[in-house]
Amino acid sequence: MNTQVNKDTVVTLEYNVTNPEGEVLDEGREALVYLHGGYDDIFSRIEEALHEKRVGETVVVRLQPDEAFGEYDAGLVQIEPREQFPKELEVGMQFEGGPENTDDEDDFIIYRVTDIADGKVVLDGNHPLAGAALIFTCTVTAVRPASNEEIARGHVHGADDEEPTRH
Repeated sequence: MNTQVNKDTVVTLEYNVTNPEGEVLDEGREALVYLHGGYDDIFSRIEEALHEKRVGETVVVRLQPDEAFGEYDAGLVQIEPREQFPKELEVGMQFEGGPENTDDEDDFIIYRVTDIADGKVVLDGNHPLAGAALIFTCTVTAVRPASNEEIARGHVHGADDEEPTRH
């Protein structure tokens, strides 16, 4: 069955992500599976490029920072005293934190430790690819109709039914 990518189809992609200089940022070791049709499972420019493609077709989409992970926001960088953190602390570790001025309890930011020096810890709440232009190369490897439950929930059901990771 050679189904086209259309609204309410589940699409499986092989992909990789590079920067404009050709450096690989994400090898796409695992296939990306998403619900097509405006469910925000994937960046909208990529979804637009994939619309009506068939299995085996490839698209290359260049995204500017505002179309991908956003511009780099220096306001999301914090410096905190070292003693507020666990003894075992390394650059690259992540912590969940809330934004300062919001009433939404579900609103949280993942902060990465980017530096530890002089009794201070530098935390960065930006996505690691914030501020970067990205080139996504995607090949459609499978397309199937979405189930009614997937459409109702607005995302693909995985084997363990966790929320999908947005790429």
